[in-house]
Amino acid sequence: MKGMPAPSPQTAAVIYNPINVDIDALRDAVTTAAADAGWNESIWLETSEDDPGQGATEKAKEHGVDLVIAAGGDGTVRAVAEALRGSDIPLALLPSGTGNLLARNLKLTLNDVPGSVIAAFTGDDRPIDLGVIDIERQDGSRDRHAYVVMAGMGLDAKMIKNTDDDLKAKAGWAAYVDAIVKSLRDPNELHLHFQLDDQKPKRATAHTLIVGNCGSLPANVLLLPDAVVDDGVLDILLMRPGGILGWIRVWAKIAWTNGVIRRTKTGRELAGEQKSDGDLDYRTGTRLVARLSRPEEIELDGDTFGEATAFNTWVEPGALTVRVPRS
Repeated sequence: MKGMPAPSPQTAAVIYNPINVDIDALRDAVTTAAADAGWNESIWLETSEDDPGQGATEKAKEHGVDLVIAAGGDGTVRAVAEALRGSDIPLALLPSGTGNLLARNLKLTLNDVPGSVIAAFTGDDRPIDLGVIDIERQDGSRDRHAYVVMAGMGLDAKMIKNTDDDLKAKAGWAAYVDAIVKSLRDPNELHLHFQLDDQKPKRATAHTLIVGNCGSLPANVLLLPDAVVDDGVLDILLMRPGGILGWIRVWAKIAWTNGVIRRTKTGRELAGEQKSDGDLDYRTGTRLVARLSRPEEIELDGDTFGEATAFNTWVEPGALTVRVPRS
């Protein structure tokens, strides 16, 4: 409208993990893209061992930024998303590190930093769901966290705990192979009492429990083939194979049927409806409450979060806004 003042330039905050990024190249890319888009100079906030991203994000919010760019691995993305939960500030991803789990599930480019930076300043906003979990500890204390991809217990969490960080930095996803072998030697199973939404409480024994907001992992693994990041529900998997043949069936179903065949529309039609069997039990819901027979390792988005005796997790639809490339 004539006579109306021009809108003030917007400001982005870059929250980065110095271990995972080439900070000089990133500064150059962000400075150029921000200037080309007519934005102010960006605010730079570094994560640390004591603050993986929540504190830096709170500082960014205090500055009144219009966009938060997370440059780091899955831990950085999860921490920043946790602090942005329920806000209107969009999160842009600059994939870095080994997993890049959320970026994979959003089908973002993983190895194009300049392109990802441009998309951060020019892309569209997409609301996605967020998983929230209250973890109960052995001493009765509770702590709350958010996750963007999945929470896991059993073999899944043990594998992550057993992964050598130095080997992971050098060998990437291949480092998990050694961890899987170590975890499979553990004969202990999960014994849990759980309730999904308002259904009747049940007991279960399983090697692994996964609660997912989305289901694609590296190495072409589609763990939760029906999980959608913005469908308002959580996808739950109880994995309980019996013996070596059971593990072979599980691997064939996850790596081949889910990881290859279900990747295409034609393949999904050929594979048919996703069904539970004796090895893999799939469920969906908006809230899962569970209590374990003993303290068990728990992981969120690929990071270990210690031992839990119980948890209460639920989905918050559209609680996080993600900046994606313009369609």
